[in-house]
Amino acid sequence: MRDFLFYFKVGWNHIISWDATDHLYFIAALAIVYCLKDWRKLLVLVTAFTIVHAITLYLSAMDWFWFSIEWVEFAIPCTIAATAGFNFFPVQSRIWIRYAMALGFGLIHGLGYANYIRMMMSTSQNMIWNLFSFNVGLEIGQFFVVLMIVLVVEAFRQFRSDFHKYLVVIFSLVVMLLSLKLAWERFPLF
Repeated sequence: MRDFLFYFKVGWNHIISWDATDHLYFIAALAIVYCLKDWRKLLVLVTAFTIVHAITLYLSAMDWFWFSIEWVEFAIPCTIAATAGFNFFPVQSRIWIRYAMALGFGLIHGLGYANYIRMMMSTSQNMIWNLFSFNVGLEIGQFFVVLMIVLVVEAFRQFRSDFHKYLVVIFSLVVMLLSLKLAWERFPLF
């Protein structure tokens, strides 16, 4: 149980930490387009991201494949900028693209944390259990972030019904610019 709590906390901190701004930007960019009534779609979207994130973590932690961390760290903010950019299109148009983006980008984001997890769990006999614990903490942390975003969106929608579309545009533009700045700073050739 102690291992579960330890890795749960590591997963929670992976999302609920100021050191995790890229993860927060991504989850926020995914969530900002949804309202409270869309909670099921959002839950599936975030869970799909976590599942492929977990798959990549596992495969990388087992040393079955790896990528240059410099290119992965560059690709992560690019995925955030792409997600934020896609928010300029109506949510219902091509909803399957949002799911495909969450799946594909989850693979990339998982690679970003894989080296850390590999080093942390290298001596562990219970890697699958520890990765499960980590991902439960991550998922609950993501649900917490998503809940906060959806509640803020709902609060503003109560104030003014058309506010959501303006919030999505402004928020997505800010996230896109912050992500492009991160991508520029992380460009591997600098």
